Amino acid sequence: MTQEYDIRVFPQVAANEQSLRDYLAEEKGFDVRTITHLRILRRSIDARQRTIFVNLRVRVYINEMPEDDAYRHTDYPDVSGRPQVIVVGAGPGGLFAALRLIELGLRPIVLERGKDVHERKKDLSLITKTQQVDPESNYCFGEGGAGAYSDGKLYTRSKKRGNIEKILNVFCQHGASTNILADAHPHIGTDKLPRVIENMRNTILRCGGEVHFQTKMTRLLIDGDSVIGIEAEVSSQLSIVNSQFRGPVILATGHSARDVYRYLAESKIELEAKGIAVGVRLEHPSMLIDQIQYHNKQGRGKYLPAAEYSFVTQVNGRGVYSFCMCPGGFVIPAATDKQQIVVNGMSPSNRGGQWSNSGMVVEIRPEDVSDDITLSRDNGITENDALKVMAFQEQLEQNCWQQGNMRQTAPAQRMADFVNNRLSYDLPKSSYAPGLISSPLHFWMPEMITKRLQEGFKFFGKHAHGFLTNEAVMIGVETRTSSPVRIIRNTDTLMHVRIQGLFPCGEGAGYAGGIVSAGVDGERCADMCAAYLTGILSTRF
Repeated sequence: MTQEYDIRVFPQVAANEQSLRDYLAEEKGFDVRTITHLRILRRSIDARQRTIFVNLRVRVYINEMPEDDAYRHTDYPDVSGRPQVIVVGAGPGGLFAALRLIELGLRPIVLERGKDVHERKKDLSLITKTQQVDPESNYCFGEGGAGAYSDGKLYTRSKKRGNIEKILNVFCQHGASTNILADAHPHIGTDKLPRVIENMRNTILRCGGEVHFQTKMTRLLIDGDSVIGIEAEVSSQLSIVNSQFRGPVILATGHSARDVYRYLAESKIELEAKGIAVGVRLEHPSMLIDQIQYHNKQGRGKYLPAAEYSFVTQVNGRGVYSFCMCPGGFVIPAATDKQQIVVNGMSPSNRGGQWSNSGMVVEIRPEDVSDDITLSRDNGITENDALKVMAFQEQLEQNCWQQGNMRQTAPAQRMADFVNNRLSYDLPKSSYAPGLISSPLHFWMPEMITKRLQEGFKFFGKHAHGFLTNEAVMIGVETRTSSPVRIIRNTDTLMHVRIQGLFPCGEGAGYAGGIVSAGVDGERCADMCAAYLTGILSTRF
């Protein structure tokens, strides 16, 4: 017999299975010896009052054991010899598109400009050691995409776009903890996600697909108004060769592939500017955030996780909010090219670090960016209107690099000093490994960002006593919150509005905003690509 119950317990009860069994036996009138298994279906923390509770939905097995795993399996058949689809990018959009194609009996050919997840990690460590960024292997480019090194947060508000539960179950099938199926704000952890990604790649290979690293798309192969494949530069230690890969294309390049956006604009493939959010990484001691959020001078204690927060307000008609909060995490250098500073955050699975950080950003709409913004290029090309938000984003990152002494040393300012327009004469210790340099962010960042951040911080400080403090440090700049460009596609077919066989996908195409939503969009694009390819094949044979 099984029974499901919604219960509300103290953290020390929720943290120990035997305590939970004892609680259920007493509350529901069971003999505790008959409870053979417990499965947590939902878990959330209620920290609205001084007494903290954990809300659980529990499935109780009485005198029997579960006959299935905690997650649902997906069958992946052998697709060797089946029609192939080119998937450009091995981030969450591309990986989930590839796995879904296999489900549908199609053979994915995954092309990734960066390196595999293990080789990529070596290049990440060099950013701190050498202060240099490899433009093809960094925190944004490489197997797993930007999400591989940004905490592995799996929370999304995109409930209507697709099967979120399917995405979480596929992660579990490839090695993620089943806790992600229960937690209100699930995450895998930066330390564990690379292995999960590698397992997903191995599934693709085992089923007859292909995965090519250091293979950078340079152009689409177009016949009339149809894509028939792509051309790519394949790099090795000895040479770079051009290769062609034939088939319809799922374009899942991620939000930082600016060369792809420029190529598409030059090729007259329809794009439009898209709003983004821009600001800083704000880092507090994790103990302070625990004290604030759990209303306790002792912090989180033994049984609670590192505290999270989520703040949002409106200032002068634009949203100001926290983004990608990383409890017990650290701030990382996320630039993708020379002469840039970009910061992001990530956390290990235990979220046990001494700092907590989040993006603190201001909504930027295309109309907020001057139409005459251009960014000179070596080849003489300037940005068209569709790329103006990207140009604004890139210019801000270059300004930040100049403020950081033209290294990956990031400009920073204490939080209260920023709000009061004061230079910080010293800075607190920080998790940001390349180092910080004191800089008047309030002075050189655009006023439409700084003034709104200042008002937002004042508002947040009133609602969370102690949050607005000089113990917190602002690190510039957070700009890669989402794509600054949308590749325009048909709402029904998800295919480009003019180019047949081209499926703009995920965050880089402007249709997702995180790991789960990108994965959902990848699956949807795979479904539409399969329908398109089936139609092509049915008329051809």
